[in-house]
Amino acid sequence: MKISKAEVAMNYVVLVAFAVFILAPIVSVVVQSLTAAPGSGTGLRWQNFADAWIQGHFGQYLGNSFLVTFVVVSISVVASVLGGYALGTMRFPGDTLLFYLFLWGIMIPAESYLIPLFFTLRGWGLTDTVWGVSLPQVAMSVAFGMYWMRTSFRASNKSIAEAARIDGANTLQSLWSVHLPMARPAITTLVVLLFLWTWNDFMTPLIMSPRGLMRTAPLGLAFFKGQHTTALTLQAAAAVMVALPVVIVYLFLQRHFIRGMIEGAVKD
Repeated sequence: MKISKAEVAMNYVVLVAFAVFILAPIVSVVVQSLTAAPGSGTGLRWQNFADAWIQGHFGQYLGNSFLVTFVVVSISVVASVLGGYALGTMRFPGDTLLFYLFLWGIMIPAESYLIPLFFTLRGWGLTDTVWGVSLPQVAMSVAFGMYWMRTSFRASNKSIAEAARIDGANTLQSLWSVHLPMARPAITTLVVLLFLWTWNDFMTPLIMSPRGLMRTAPLGLAFFKGQHTTALTLQAAAAVMVALPVVIVYLFLQRHFIRGMIEGAVKD
């Protein structure tokens, strides 16, 4: 079917309008972060980032965020790949029940169990530690990751796996040499999604670190905004610093992320 020039032009107009609508708030925050405070001169003020970094203790908070995110993503991806491989390529008693049990974990809102879980982890001495903040997020992430990777492995090319099995590859060799290369876009997409969700999680570190020892960057940003209600330039600079790692990860992996999302949509 031939598309007219008018339709192509209209598509570009719609895309440009959406891009402006999405990017305008981001640009305004970046501009605000570089704006000099009233009465302090004109021009770009990079000192805002240094002031926000020092006053808001974002060195500690960003370090906590990187540590928690690394722990959650690492454990969740490994568990999701192994579990998704088992549920997607093997048949064993109770496999369907086990899959729906993990699927149930996606449906339960975190607000319903975080408070009881806090008392359990406090009894184990894990609150205000990296494990107290990470383990609840690992449980939530694995529930989704199992579903995501099971879908990917079930849709993989079975003839290649059968050929590897005929050549003498065992289960782990088949996973490493055959299925993982084919599932690379899905795994990359899972890494990006888990990074975004873990980095932006607000409630878990708020509840699991009552003394603030494992306060993460988004949580620290909320406290910083509460303490500097009139310093808009410092608030904007802090927001840029907190969002920058997410932007870098997405820009670095965007091609694989989009490919994985498209393949997932086609498979579903």
